[in-house]
Amino acid sequence: MELQLSPSSSSSSMDDDTDVVVTDDETTVPENLKTSEKKALLELRTMLEDAIAAGQLLHHPSHRHERSKSRVANSCSVNSSCVKEEEAEEDLSGVSLWGVPLLPSRKHESTDVILLKFLRAREFKAADALDMIRRTLRWRRDFGVDGMMDGEGGADAAPPPPPQPPPPHLKSAAYIDGRDREGHPVCYNIYGVFKDKDVYRQTFGDEERQEMFLRWRVQLMEQGIKQMSLKPGGAAAMLHIIDFKDSLRPGMRELRSATREIVSIMQDNYPEFVAKNIFLNVSFRYYAYHALFSPFITPRTRSKFIFARPAQVTETLLKFMSPENIPVQYGGLRRGEDDDEFSAENERASELVIRGGGIGRIEIPILQPGVTVVWDITVVGWDVNYREEFIPEDEGSYKILIQNEKKPEECIRNSFYISEPGKVVLTVENRTFKKKRVLYRSKSKPTIPLYDLLSQTQHPQM
Repeated sequence: MELQLSPSSSSSSMDDDTDVVVTDDETTVPENLKTSEKKALLELRTMLEDAIAAGQLLHHPSHRHERSKSRVANSCSVNSSCVKEEEAEEDLSGVSLWGVPLLPSRKHESTDVILLKFLRAREFKAADALDMIRRTLRWRRDFGVDGMMDGEGGADAAPPPPPQPPPPHLKSAAYIDGRDREGHPVCYNIYGVFKDKDVYRQTFGDEERQEMFLRWRVQLMEQGIKQMSLKPGGAAAMLHIIDFKDSLRPGMRELRSATREIVSIMQDNYPEFVAKNIFLNVSFRYYAYHALFSPFITPRTRSKFIFARPAQVTETLLKFMSPENIPVQYGGLRRGEDDDEFSAENERASELVIRGGGIGRIEIPILQPGVTVVWDITVVGWDVNYREEFIPEDEGSYKILIQNEKKPEECIRNSFYISEPGKVVLTVENRTFKKKRVLYRSKSKPTIPLYDLLSQTQHPQM
């Protein structure tokens, strides 16, 4: 089948002193790019189109020629058909990455999104970006990445094992949960899981288990990409949270080696798929290590590194995530996907700021009895006194102390059945000199008291 080249391949001159002019007859380019970046994108489109049309995307033409001469010298005396096999062109018209066609002339809306990722990773050098695409396609074929997701191996690779659910000991080591304020999926990497010697042995005990861990981590990255929006203007990256709590101890050589290999794979084959890397519970030693090597990191990469000491974890995460999407162990309100009381989409949190030495009161009024009030509350940094009470509307009724005064250290969820009109009052007393941010949400739901249910069971209506 003859491939039709993209209009970009026959566009006018693109020398450095000429602005890119896009007409109705030309392939459009994103408007938010600089002139030099538009030129690089048009150049990469042309180079990619030509490579696919010539069946030379997976191998650079010069490399194919060198390998062809070597194989001919070694084997043509035995079998003359080898030359034809080597020179046979590959049919790459349908080649894609992450479900997005790479052939520019197909004009898929997401093709430029993928191409721009490779261009940004290579400082908008089209030739280098094309070489990176080649290497990524070869790595995915050899590693069997697509087969890991659908259970089928590629034509040139040994069939990989079908996708498997993560072993129980890995489910809490890395997982994707929720989204940040810009819609990026959030991937948590909890290194402290491996402080358990049995978990560490099950994960890194031998080379086979280390390989399984590596393949599982790549599979998790692929699952995250499926949750992204690869359309123009979409959230086409992932927010990574790396928790170092309880992880920096001696004897973790295999973990450090596996981490380096994972980082290398991500840098080489998943360009610009990370929005931010947020490192939590970072020790002073890690700060010093980063300061030593940061001069060797590109400014673009360095801008994606965020560090938070233990006392700054919640405040740091709130810059990038809403409190409804921050897990409770990090000072937020999220209790997991299976939370049957609140959802991050429907019950937004409110915020109350209490000055140093001040007292804040949150009132949840209930005018109709026969409901149960449920609430979540958390304080950034805590170090406050807290109590809960119900104040009835009828002045002749008694106040009810729901929770006596205490100094909590994590997100609180509580509930109370309302038998008469009134209000639930949550009191937060800040005895420090620093202001405190209080995050809270509440809901009410109709409830039939337990004694009514028992009564209906014992005396059913006739």
